[in-house]
Amino acid sequence: MASKGSPSCRLVFCLLISAAVLRPGLGWYTVNSAYGDTIIMPCRLDVPQNLMFGKWKYEKLDGSPVFIAFRSSTKKSVQYDDVPEYKDRLSLSENYTLSINNAKISDEKRFVCMLVTEDNVFEAPTVVKVFKQPSKPEIVNRAAFLETEQLKKLGDCISRDSYPDGNITWYRNGKVLQPVDGEVAILFKKEIDPGTQLYTMTSSLEYKTTKSDIQMPFTCSVTYYGPSGQKTIYSEQAIFDIYYPTEQVTIQVLPPKNAIKEGDNITLQCLGNGNPPPEEFMFYLPGQAEGIRSSNTYTLTDVRRNATGDYKCSLIDQRNMAASTTITVHYLDLSLNPSGEVTKQIGDTLPVSCTISASRNATVVWMKDNIRLRSSPSFSSLHYQDAGNYVCETALQEVEGLKKRESLTLIVEGKPQIKMTKKTDPSGLSKTIICHVEGFPKPAIQWTITGSGSVINQTEESPYINGRYYSKIIISPEENVTLTCTAENQLERTVNSLNVSANENREKVNDQAKLIVGIVVGLLLAALVAGVVYWLYMKKSKTASKHVNKDLGNMEENKKLEENNHKTEA
Repeated sequence: MASKGSPSCRLVFCLLISAAVLRPGLGWYTVNSAYGDTIIMPCRLDVPQNLMFGKWKYEKLDGSPVFIAFRSSTKKSVQYDDVPEYKDRLSLSENYTLSINNAKISDEKRFVCMLVTEDNVFEAPTVVKVFKQPSKPEIVNRAAFLETEQLKKLGDCISRDSYPDGNITWYRNGKVLQPVDGEVAILFKKEIDPGTQLYTMTSSLEYKTTKSDIQMPFTCSVTYYGPSGQKTIYSEQAIFDIYYPTEQVTIQVLPPKNAIKEGDNITLQCLGNGNPPPEEFMFYLPGQAEGIRSSNTYTLTDVRRNATGDYKCSLIDQRNMAASTTITVHYLDLSLNPSGEVTKQIGDTLPVSCTISASRNATVVWMKDNIRLRSSPSFSSLHYQDAGNYVCETALQEVEGLKKRESLTLIVEGKPQIKMTKKTDPSGLSKTIICHVEGFPKPAIQWTITGSGSVINQTEESPYINGRYYSKIIISPEENVTLTCTAENQLERTVNSLNVSANENREKVNDQAKLIVGIVVGLLLAALVAGVVYWLYMKKSKTASKHVNKDLGNMEENKKLEENNHKTEA
């Protein structure tokens, strides 16, 4: 290259100066680059054959040039000017394409590619645009809750590190929120970082909520421009707790049950449909004008029938915001007269009554010794079988566990009553004497025999049923005897006797002996008569046989005769 004082040097210098002023060449060209990427700027000029060198510069705001890169066409050498902001960031290729790595916002300038010949300077300007995608917007500084009919700050939507700056939009359930006087207020502001020159956008939303906003999602978005055009990024949804006043009060009984009975514990629970729900209420009990301030529950223990009535609760500061319920305490009373253990005499009259008092119709069941009776007992004249354990039981079918029962243990007493009977054995040799006894408590039976005779068996007793049983004894008297039956219980001792004659036995024995002798004599006479008849018959048969053999010659007649003879013998 020529020295500074040579004509050629002066010519080139003049040409550069004139090019900086005149700027002939192509029109503007824009290169879009993402923040942090490499900016690639083609020279966009055809390289002339007599090219001496190529050079890149950028223009300051006041229009003055700053040269940053130089490449000789002959020596193939590259030189970078001492510009601090581009130190170690530039790269100039053989076709004079300039690359700037780690793109920054400060790289947004007008760059010019210059190709210089001995007699001309050609220029191609390029405008660099740098874009930075903002961070995903967030809803911060959220309100802990929103209150209906109050304009309150919902939160801030913030998006950071954007270039250029973007716009923030608020949405309710996906629909854009627009400012409305007294209902929606949006305040937007942006800040720029002096070091990075990146923008932070913030949008504050004030919102007057209603109950329709319960579980309603709120979102925001940032719309920005990037290398490829406009884009939008959305935030996550935010759902807010909506506070609203109580509009209705309800009251209920805990635990839930179909019916309440005396002795139960019940809890009244009062609820308001506001958010947050009321924590205190006024409770009004039947017959009490003054309310009782309490939490949302009020418990009554061991309730009685006089607790039946209307119960009411209301808000503390709004007595007209109230609810009521009617509680019926079911009861069941049973009175059995007489009851417990009752002792009566046989034949007595005993009226029995089971009286029921209840909050509704009750069923009554009578049992005797665990067996259900068809009707209530009535005793106009007591019998031993009337004794037993009677139970009157009643229940309210609709009220679980509400049952009552009373019992009567009836004891029927009686003095011993005796009846004796006699039964003679068909042989006539023995007699069965039975002592029938009736009485309660169970009488003890004792036998006494007066006279001689053999006792064939000891006393035998039947089961004691309904105040009755018997004892029997079998004897064979040798003479007239007297049997005495004694029955005794705590009430009395009763005696009864029965005479048993031995003659009856002797007469029957003699009659039997005479009957036997007569039978024997009769049999002997019958045998004698049969023998005489048989002898006469045999004699006649032999005479007849001889006569027949002579007169009858054919075998058939002989056969018939023989058959007749056999029949006669039989």
